[in-house]
Amino acid sequence: MSDYPGPDRTAILKALDLVIDPRSGTGLTTAGLVRGLVLRSGRVAFMLEVAPADIELYRPVRDRAEAAIADVEGVETAQVVLTTEVQAPSSAPPPAGPGFKVSPRRPQPGETPPTRRARIAEDPGARLGPMVDAEHPPNVKKVIAIASGKGGVGKSTVSVNLAAALAVLGYRVGLLDADIYGPSAPTMLGVDGDPTFDAEKRLNPMEAWGVKVMSIGFIVEPGTANIWRGPMASSALRSLMNSNWGTPSEPLDVLVIDLPPGTGDIQLTLVQKLKMDGVVIVSTPQEIALIDARRAAQMFEKTGAPILGVVENMAYFADSSGARIPIFGTGGARAEAEKLGVPLLAEIPIEVALREACDAGRPLVTTNPDSPAARAFLELAKQLVG
Repeated sequence: MSDYPGPDRTAILKALDLVIDPRSGTGLTTAGLVRGLVLRSGRVAFMLEVAPADIELYRPVRDRAEAAIADVEGVETAQVVLTTEVQAPSSAPPPAGPGFKVSPRRPQPGETPPTRRARIAEDPGARLGPMVDAEHPPNVKKVIAIASGKGGVGKSTVSVNLAAALAVLGYRVGLLDADIYGPSAPTMLGVDGDPTFDAEKRLNPMEAWGVKVMSIGFIVEPGTANIWRGPMASSALRSLMNSNWGTPSEPLDVLVIDLPPGTGDIQLTLVQKLKMDGVVIVSTPQEIALIDARRAAQMFEKTGAPILGVVENMAYFADSSGARIPIFGTGGARAEAEKLGVPLLAEIPIEVALREACDAGRPLVTTNPDSPAARAFLELAKQLVG
């Protein structure tokens, strides 16, 4: 049970077990369909994940589940997100085509044959190609993902300030915080609250500094660890992706996606379901960061998402005389961009003001636009939309 005044978890689960699952004939709790149950103050939410073919069958079940939760003492808001499970990849052999190559290496005696994913990993020339099911969210013109191979390089700082910079330039902008396990956008933008649903049961993003923002941080209890397996995290991400970003008359010009570090389930869910117009790779100058940035770039190249360029964060520190001190080395990201055949889009300096702005939830580009880091973010935004 949570330690705040509010609904009791056991009472919620009992109420949901009175709602019958049409497939198993048992209650939703007994059937294992109550996924990612969140209790936050007087708000209760969970994801009802079903097979794609069962969406229409479970729409009334979702409504009954919301009504059952709302009747529990202490519940002020009840929200049930109906989402579909990830379909298993086809076991059929990949179609022949330009650029797709499978390693011809045969397993040795006593060795288990490698899976298709393993073959792709061991063959640097393998290419998945563009994902045929990927598409833009409704009422979104362009999607730009901000990625890195490792954590700690300031990718979220770049994402938040890029989104704010685009808003400063007059664009309609959204920010999707896709880091399910470590959301940071709510803190960096200084926004909190409980998101609402529209008539189609899509999440309505919060707004701050001219940016529409959606993050799992608005949904889970603050400070709570999200101990979710890959499929659950992917399901949560799909719900965030399908938020109410705009209308036909006022669509988003750009949706910026702050990806988590690495090349795992979250990234694969995005490239499979979300059409990306480009990816920006963020790295610091030292080689250990560039190695992981290289892996991220390779993954997106194999899935057909174009690499727009590289951003070097923490590029230098300017001392009191204005001299640049390369604390983490120099020239690494520029050299990597040249290897990838893409431009170096920006060199973001280390600034105390930038760190303070992120901690305070006040993007530097809006509160101190004349600082060197803010000017770099604004130039980055101009290059991307240009």
